[in-house]
Amino acid sequence: MLIYRSIANSFQSLNVKLQQARVTDDPEYYVKKTFMTAIYATFGLTLILFAFTKAWQVIFLAPFVFIVGFFYFVRYVDYRIEKINKGISREIVFAGRFLIIELESGVPLYNTFENLGRNYRFVGIYFQEIAEKVKLGTAFEDAINETIEVTPSSDLRRILWQILNALKTGANIQKSLESALDQIVEEQQIAVKEYGRKLNPLAMFYMMIAIIVPSLGVTMLVIMATFIGVQLDLFILLAIAAFIGFVQFMFLAIVRSNRPAVDIEGG
Repeated sequence: MLIYRSIANSFQSLNVKLQQARVTDDPEYYVKKTFMTAIYATFGLTLILFAFTKAWQVIFLAPFVFIVGFFYFVRYVDYRIEKINKGISREIVFAGRFLIIELESGVPLYNTFENLGRNYRFVGIYFQEIAEKVKLGTAFEDAINETIEVTPSSDLRRILWQILNALKTGANIQKSLESALDQIVEEQQIAVKEYGRKLNPLAMFYMMIAIIVPSLGVTMLVIMATFIGVQLDLFILLAIAAFIGFVQFMFLAIVRSNRPAVDIEGG
């Protein structure tokens, strides 16, 4: 339909993102699917709110809920890209070393790609696809170029560029890979140090908001309620506990989102 095509065209990078997220839908169909999901979610949420409130005015919230839901579901592709990117970042150093060891052992590049594809979950998918394309008759350089265009990871692109340039110039692939891996390792070490520096203020915030303020606040609230004769019922205490739990959940989510995707245990 024209409306889905128009919405899809407004997201200029959606086609590239779908390829990077390894979603097989075309942009128009993806927008249609997201649009319908948002409608169903809006209808269901509106019914639930009406069942609890018995107020017909909740229908006026439907457009707002639909808009928020639509853009939330559209961002699913970004979540997929982020997940793939983090997975690649955890494996890239070990996958690169695997490549070097295989090549130094005299294993042909094609077989090296196949072996890597069987041993690594995220990185291996791309190397397996390159091997499959070469098997079907695509030139090695063209297969690598096609993969470079759809991978969301700058680190993996760097590795593939080194291999591609070495194939074109006849240079030593192992040395090119070692140089790229050294840069990636250095960047990951910097990311870990930055993460360590960010943890200090986050830990202080957590101590204040999630531990000190709730414990002292609840104590003061109980004392004040006793003096002024206000009874704290179970609902208020449960609401306070829910708020504390929400703050702790948000803190853990922030810490997890800022953690660099580095695997120190190996592939």
